[in-house]
Amino acid sequence: MHRRIALSILLSLCAAPLAAAPAADKPSHAPEKGCKWEKVTSPTLGFEAWAQQCVFGARKITLYAKDTKLMQHWSDGGEDEALVESFALQPGETAEAAVKRVFAAKTADKTLVAGCVLHPYTPEGEDAAPLPPGVKRYDFLPNAALQKQIDAKRAPDDDGVPDPPCGDWGYTPDGIQYFETQAGAGAVLMVRAGQEDHPLFDEQKLHIGKTEKVKP
Repeated sequence: MHRRIALSILLSLCAAPLAAAPAADKPSHAPEKGCKWEKVTSPTLGFEAWAQQCVFGARKITLYAKDTKLMQHWSDGGEDEALVESFALQPGETAEAAVKRVFAAKTADKTLVAGCVLHPYTPEGEDAAPLPPGVKRYDFLPNAALQKQIDAKRAPDDDGVPDPPCGDWGYTPDGIQYFETQAGAGAVLMVRAGQEDHPLFDEQKLHIGKTEKVKP
């Protein structure tokens, strides 16, 4: 009798559908020719990133973690630049409030701090990939009064690329740059994707650590 019960339980377990496996943690697209993907993380970085390490003949491009930043190094010279930077949330702070705090702290011109408003980032082009689940992106744009001042100072025959209207941490006319928040995360990111459709890091697969809940 016991053997029949055990056999019945075993058969029912075998017939039950298997739970779906979690999505593979891998980049969202193939690497550039001459490059290979590598997961970059560190105890201080605050996020994980898939980054391409590239060799183009004698030139090498290396992406690496330094403090809270994902940095890019060119072997043939030039200053290393920060591509992605994390900023931890303060206790009780929302992600949007953290974005505003970082923008205000990093923008020396307080006229821009007062006149630039948080705005959902809208990618240009029809081929823009949809946002990953739980992700929101923002930039800062001038309000109507500040935009009027900017337009008044701009020469009528000036058809060049204008300066970023809200400074180095706001909207950039000649590149892709935005703040990113993720649902439940303990930090926000400043993402500088540059002028390429796909930067050398996977902007669709940045992963920020979750906020740890304090037990009562």
